[in-house]
Amino acid sequence: MPKKQLGLKENWQQFSLLVLVNAFVGGMVGMERSILPQLAEEEFHLAAKTAILSFIVVFGITKALTNYFAGTLANRWGRKKLLILGWIFALPVPFLLIYAPNWSWIIIANVFLGINQGLAWSSTVVMKMDLVGAKNRGFAMGINEAAGYLSVGAVAFLSASIANVYGVRPYPFYIGIVLAIFGLLSSIFLIKDTRGFVQLESENSSVPLLSNVFKETTWKNPNLGSISQGGLVNNLNDGMIWGLFPILLLSKGFTVAELAQIIAIYPSVWGLSQLFTGKLADRYAKKSLLFWGMFLQGLAILGFIWAETFLAFASLSVVLGLGTAVVYPTFLAAIADNTHPSQRAQSIGVYRLWRDLGYAVGALLTGILADFWTTNTAIFAIGGITIFSALIILLRMRQVS
Repeated sequence: MPKKQLGLKENWQQFSLLVLVNAFVGGMVGMERSILPQLAEEEFHLAAKTAILSFIVVFGITKALTNYFAGTLANRWGRKKLLILGWIFALPVPFLLIYAPNWSWIIIANVFLGINQGLAWSSTVVMKMDLVGAKNRGFAMGINEAAGYLSVGAVAFLSASIANVYGVRPYPFYIGIVLAIFGLLSSIFLIKDTRGFVQLESENSSVPLLSNVFKETTWKNPNLGSISQGGLVNNLNDGMIWGLFPILLLSKGFTVAELAQIIAIYPSVWGLSQLFTGKLADRYAKKSLLFWGMFLQGLAILGFIWAETFLAFASLSVVLGLGTAVVYPTFLAAIADNTHPSQRAQSIGVYRLWRDLGYAVGALLTGILADFWTTNTAIFAIGGITIFSALIILLRMRQVS
């Protein structure tokens, strides 16, 4: 049996397969990202923004809790078992969306989708970190998140385009059936568990053990706490974009085809740019990258208040995507830098718990503000919160090289 070695080059085959599997994971979210708000209004006649965004709240809470348990069980059960279980939960999702007679079925579908994302995406993140070691961790996370979010953008565009021609059901959701089957089969027959690499890295790690992983990752540790709140706010604003952006664009008079193009820009730029921004996290101070990335996001979101033209929305979507691309792999790489390898999966699980609760908080806050005041009020609040999060990183986080 060949000796295990840490490194991207040394483990490129398994790493590449995990990238492919994560693209399938991202595609499951992209399938519904641009069309569920439209489905809510057209087929289920939901008018209140809070009701329409309820699927994001459920998705965010379910994914967040699943992330936490995935982190705590990764060492005990093994990464591969969690990955396979995640794909089993994905199988019912497209069928629930296709045959849903009422909005409750959509909510149930997003419970299953949240479990799928929490188990499958978390597993692929941790497994890649296990394989590559510290040297290229940011680059590895950039590739991982690029694959996932490029797939989100591509499938979001594809599903919206199909919906524009054939209607919102059932054809756009056939994509999910294909993705779930391929994801499950790939995970069963091609992916190998990576727990052995954790022990290998632990032998040479100088990072001290955390006394309480949950408390220190949540807030007590200045670096880990700054990262966790930043992750929460990042997904808080993404929850607003996911739920409110299609409604905002339709209110501005854009066609469904134009809406599909604009919506696809943000996750596509976010995804593609991580191929480059992930490497920045290996070379430059992570604190600076996190501050500027969050600050750019906040400015772009505030810009949506005054945007009117296709070019304006497209340009702001590019800026938002770039800001998100800078922080996303850097958050994960910085978590790994500040935790011992034996506690890494658990700490990432706690971080991803708070990060994905941001979806629920963002959707609820956005829906309430939009219903009781205006859409612009909601956008202004989310943009302001994002800039405040950047300032917390600037003032509280210690420099991480």
